[in-house]
Amino acid sequence: MAGKRSRYSGITPEILLRAYAIGLFPMAESADDPEIFWVEPELRGILPLEGFHISRSLAKAVKKRPFEIKFNSNFDAVIEACAAETPDRPNTWINKTIRSLYSSLHRMNHAHSVEAWEGEELVGGLYGVSLGSAFFGESMFSRRTDASKICLVHLVERLRSQCFTLLDTQFTTEHLKSFGAIDVPKDEYRELLEAAMASPHLNF
Repeated sequence: MAGKRSRYSGITPEILLRAYAIGLFPMAESADDPEIFWVEPELRGILPLEGFHISRSLAKAVKKRPFEIKFNSNFDAVIEACAAETPDRPNTWINKTIRSLYSSLHRMNHAHSVEAWEGEELVGGLYGVSLGSAFFGESMFSRRTDASKICLVHLVERLRSQCFTLLDTQFTTEHLKSFGAIDVPKDEYRELLEAAMASPHLNF
């Protein structure tokens, strides 16, 4: 993984979009660190939209519709929940700088959330960035069993219906690999990204 530190004062939402278009994304060392740095992994995680698969148990859970799924109804609440410390995740790379930048991207129709609601309570969700025909997944959270997984299922359905071609997961985890995520070399990823950037910006 390659990274270059950069202070927030020089980064705007427009610069952030240009960075995504060439394969870079930002992270912070911790929630308390005001600086961010650019990341460009040698192996990039992607989730092929046509290779997406779910387990039988999750398929049954989706059919039961345990949550109300919404899109972009409370983006700031989703990113705040993704940034929150939990017993399983005591540290987070989402600092105030990142939250501010992505909230701006959301207002520009370039950052989106998928949300699982239980009545008036937000119990799971994910957010990411759309550009061209690519969606760059950033983070997810879950406060109920399968909540974030069900949001991912709805994200893929949405991307397929809108003719997106690339779902970037940045890195792969065993969790994401269970859905079909794979690692691709940097050069191969750049080819996929260039093709996605050649597309007009798609509606999410």
